[in-house]
Amino acid sequence: MNIRHFLTLKDLSPQELKQLIARAQELKAMHRRREIYEPLKNRVLGMIFEKSSTRTRVSFEAGMIQFGGGAIFLSPRDTQLGRGEPIEDTSRVLSGMVDAVMIRTFDHAAVERFAEYSSIPVINGLTDDHHPCQLLADMQTYAELRGDIQGKIACWVGDGNNMCHSYIEAAELLDFTLHIACPEGYEPSAELLAQAGDRVKVFYDAKAAVAGSHLVSTDVWASMGQEEEARQRKAAFAAFQVTPALMDLADKDALFLHCLPAHRGEEISEDMIDDPRADVFVQAANRLHAQKALLEFLLT
Repeated sequence: MNIRHFLTLKDLSPQELKQLIARAQELKAMHRRREIYEPLKNRVLGMIFEKSSTRTRVSFEAGMIQFGGGAIFLSPRDTQLGRGEPIEDTSRVLSGMVDAVMIRTFDHAAVERFAEYSSIPVINGLTDDHHPCQLLADMQTYAELRGDIQGKIACWVGDGNNMCHSYIEAAELLDFTLHIACPEGYEPSAELLAQAGDRVKVFYDAKAAVAGSHLVSTDVWASMGQEEEARQRKAAFAAFQVTPALMDLADKDALFLHCLPAHRGEEISEDMIDDPRADVFVQAANRLHAQKALLEFLLT
């Protein structure tokens, strides 16, 4: 059997991504009905965390428990990775002990190297370059609350970061247009922009980017590992705060999402999360169901 990894959204075909989104909604409905469904009974997920987490850890751990399996949390303090064991050695060791590995770390190349030597599925729980698991939940949330995103306009406001990169790939796979609003010097990967072509457009004016959009999403201005740049970034991004007034420029049925945690008063105004167009807690809860759909896909 061919081992499938999930390191970026591009590891899925458009049809597979659509199926995962639909399956996540089915699993959510089953969860609400309290149906017992244990396709991963006695299966174990290893979870390597070099970056802190709330939603990623809880969604994967709870998902494995609900599926009848289990999950093991591993921080650098808990493993020999933190003492210099080569990635390829750890990968081969864990391949003989668990059924899949989820990694949340800084360097995307480290996850790729882990997957290269792994004989079990490897999942990217977040790197500095991509956050594909979050996009599964975002796309599930839009589908659940607004319907098919194909042909719509999504707007990313803020840093051209890992979330932005995964939004670019989602736009390609699900056939929607993406507007990116960011300050000069904070654009996403030029390589990813070139691959996306005319489907993605970069704006240096948030109002122009948001105008007519059906989905508006943002993230913190300084991600983990960029704390020393926080003051500089706060000044650079001052004109890119998402507010109810900015949302008024979007389509009348536009949805606002934020992957959380949010810094109120920075990337969003104090009142944005409480705006009726914001459904960030539905989005956060959907991480559970999206992760379960992914685990089922990779392990069964």
